[in-house]
Amino acid sequence: MPNPNASSALLGFAALTPTYNDEGIREALANAVFGMNDAPCVLSGRGILVTRPAHQANALCALIETAGGRALRFPVLDIHPIADLAAVQAGLARLTRPGEYDLAIFVSANAVQYTLAALTPRAWPIAVKIAAIGAATARALAAQGLRVDVAPARDFTSEALLALPEFQSVQNQRILILRGAGGRETLRDVLSARGAQVDYLDVYRRDTATTDASVLLEHWRAGAIDAVLIASTESLQKLLAIIGTLGTALLSATPLIVGNARTRELARSLGLAGPLVVARDATDAAMVDALCAHFAAAQAQ
Repeated sequence: MPNPNASSALLGFAALTPTYNDEGIREALANAVFGMNDAPCVLSGRGILVTRPAHQANALCALIETAGGRALRFPVLDIHPIADLAAVQAGLARLTRPGEYDLAIFVSANAVQYTLAALTPRAWPIAVKIAAIGAATARALAAQGLRVDVAPARDFTSEALLALPEFQSVQNQRILILRGAGGRETLRDVLSARGAQVDYLDVYRRDTATTDASVLLEHWRAGAIDAVLIASTESLQKLLAIIGTLGTALLSATPLIVGNARTRELARSLGLAGPLVVARDATDAAMVDALCAHFAAAQAQ
């Protein structure tokens, strides 16, 4: 376990001292397999830029520091409740009406957090089955005592969920998608084409973090950043908006670990020409496995 008194830098803000007593963090540490062929991963003091939202970065930073790296926190997204709380309450009132929906799909752990906070003190309607796209989403639901009926075993994407047998024959099923504002349309488009009646309920929003990039760029120019972790296309777009032209040039020369093929394609289309590795999924352990594999391969050359 990492030293709970070790500090990781929060670039653009101030140093902070993370704590690693959260159950999700302990689980991530227990499940992580560092490096290729189960060989121990040694990051040897390398600086790794972590762009996850501040409230979701602890586990990833813990894994990096366990492997001997330096986690440099630079959140590019801020997560907030949706502004139209009346619309959320109206949507949840409809969800709890008997016979209104057959299935609810949670697209993220944030969707779980903000949905259940707004649902309180009402209970989850027991007749409505639950689907989760990702492992973190499923863990968040389980932590609230809710059973996940359908979820991909790997490749935690909308496409993976849609490929499951449970979603091949959905004609006349009533499905509610709980998500952040402005999310992808893939789930509704495909499910509607298969005959389902699909509604969205936006329960949170993602904003560009109000972050001063000057400290980050100073670290980067000094050679303190050896790799960057980006989970999604939106995170990549937000990072580029924050760091500007100079930062983009630095990013293009820095190894980039991404959470899915879509993010890799976006990075290449935007001209990022440096080393680029796609993790098996965007979970903390998978991202660090890909990071360790990259450095192990580079060292072996």
